[in-house]
Amino acid sequence: MDEATTTARPGPLEWARAAILSAMLVWATLCLGGVLPSTRLVTCALAAALILAHFLDPGAGPRAHPAGWLLVPFLLYGAANVAWVSPVKWLGWFDWLNWSLAALVFWVVLNGVRSGAVRGALCGVLVLLGAACGALAIFQHFLDPDWIMMGRRQAEQYLGRSSGAFGGPNSLGAFCALLLPPIGWEAARGRGAARAACMAAFPLVGAGLVLSVSRGAWLGLIAALAVAPLLLRGAGAARRVATAALSLAAAAACAAALYALFPLMRDRVGHLVTDMGEKSRPIIWRGAWRIFEGHPVLGAGAASFDSAFEAFRPLGFQDQPVYAHCDYLNTLCDYGVVGFLLAFGAAAAIACRLRRSRGLAAAAFTGLLAFSFHLLVEFHLKVPALAMALAVVAALTTQQAWPAAVAARARRGRAAALFAFAAAAFAVAWAVPRYRAEALRLGGRDRIDRVAARGGDISKEPAELAGIRADLARAVAIDRLNAQAWSDKAYADSLEALVVPGDTARLGEQAVKDADAALALDPLRFEFWIRKGTGLDMQRRWPEGGGCFAKALVMAPNRADVWYYEAYHLSLKASETGPAMAAVNLCLRLDPGFLLAQALRQRLANRR
Repeated sequence: MDEATTTARPGPLEWARAAILSAMLVWATLCLGGVLPSTRLVTCALAAALILAHFLDPGAGPRAHPAGWLLVPFLLYGAANVAWVSPVKWLGWFDWLNWSLAALVFWVVLNGVRSGAVRGALCGVLVLLGAACGALAIFQHFLDPDWIMMGRRQAEQYLGRSSGAFGGPNSLGAFCALLLPPIGWEAARGRGAARAACMAAFPLVGAGLVLSVSRGAWLGLIAALAVAPLLLRGAGAARRVATAALSLAAAAACAAALYALFPLMRDRVGHLVTDMGEKSRPIIWRGAWRIFEGHPVLGAGAASFDSAFEAFRPLGFQDQPVYAHCDYLNTLCDYGVVGFLLAFGAAAAIACRLRRSRGLAAAAFTGLLAFSFHLLVEFHLKVPALAMALAVVAALTTQQAWPAAVAARARRGRAAALFAFAAAAFAVAWAVPRYRAEALRLGGRDRIDRVAARGGDISKEPAELAGIRADLARAVAIDRLNAQAWSDKAYADSLEALVVPGDTARLGEQAVKDADAALALDPLRFEFWIRKGTGLDMQRRWPEGGGCFAKALVMAPNRADVWYYEAYHLSLKASETGPAMAAVNLCLRLDPGFLLAQALRQRLANRR
């Protein structure tokens, strides 16, 4: 970076941008990575403030760094893909907003955080966050293994592994792998207070990486330490090979020591060997690849993977993947070759420039490389805190490795002001309400699922169900494009019939209307057809309901819950006891632990 931009005195709006960016990073990271819609609506509001603080600042200059423009074609294509290709537009816009947030952070840091003091402050926030996550990982491992942020308890599958401030251990592993190389370099080679802070943070971040027990993060960092010296320019070929070999040897020695001293690492490595890699991820990857094969150019549509995967779900696989557990493959099947090349082609073009990095920037490049390797087996770009941290580190590294003239102290044009106000208004008036509605929907659905998980009957808690129905009604009033909110409202309508049996027919009619609203927005989700079929059964329109359950089976033929609903529908007719028993038996072959199906089979056996 040129000296003028490094030593220029920061203005108040540059400090404001750094403060807003810091608030976004801290808020999202400490709120389970920012994945919950209630957290995202605050992040979105802060993003609106960031837009105004940057694009209305005359001191930021009108000429942007070329690296920022490389991201614009994908954002434009992504919006077009949501509008004209995606069959799940209501989910596609959420996905597009997540990409846009990362691009905004990259653009603002690259072009609007250029003074040495402000950049140092922003780096300090990342170091503190890394240390805090490491400290929380230690707390979880030694004191409270199932504790996580926001008053929640850790999922059983992750017990024994630390997640820090995140909801999942793999997210913590990615965060630590991203930050560990630059923090380590500054601790070894830096000066003054920055070096002291990094020396204190380094063992905490390292502990977070180890206690996450994330094999992908470990292997990604080891691979980055070996590959980065070969990619970085400046030294001779022999020296680069020697550096790579030494880095790999040091990483191998650390891994061997941890394997000997850390039982959880031995268990995870042992599972890796006995499973010959992974069990569930290859199944998901094969499904994603088949989706891509069916839509190679433009993809199946933004955020469509979760719905499209059901057609390729194999027998006995009952996981709900949501994402493809590989960000590259997920982008390929959602956005096609066009979207993949626009997104990761831009990233590759920037990475080629980052090969010129030196010193701290070279260490940061190693962290970026580790993160990119980990994306092969995870969906970190869907986690706002990780996507923003990646954008900040990438932008700061790009400033160092790719100097570009950025005009300073020039008055902003009218077009920039109009863009700033339009973008901020879009975030506040359009995006924030959608996150608010999704937060209400998710809260209502979680309350239903929690009652079911503890073996309770929501129909015996009328006050709780009334509150759930009120939240879902508010959700669809705020965002009438949220298909899942309409479906969950139909679900709550059907549960209300258990509380007021005399209103079953009327509630069934309302459930059908709500399900039809969901299907008008997304006809490819099997759950919406189940909700409609249930509403029709409540009105004693049994043949029409059967058609809805048949459509759900066509869309998701290997899901145990779909076969359960089919069996329950058939059980409503005494003459269909035999087919109902066959359907429930198939359900239990797919998922032997399905308690509701076990109860239904017993009732059918008693009827016989």
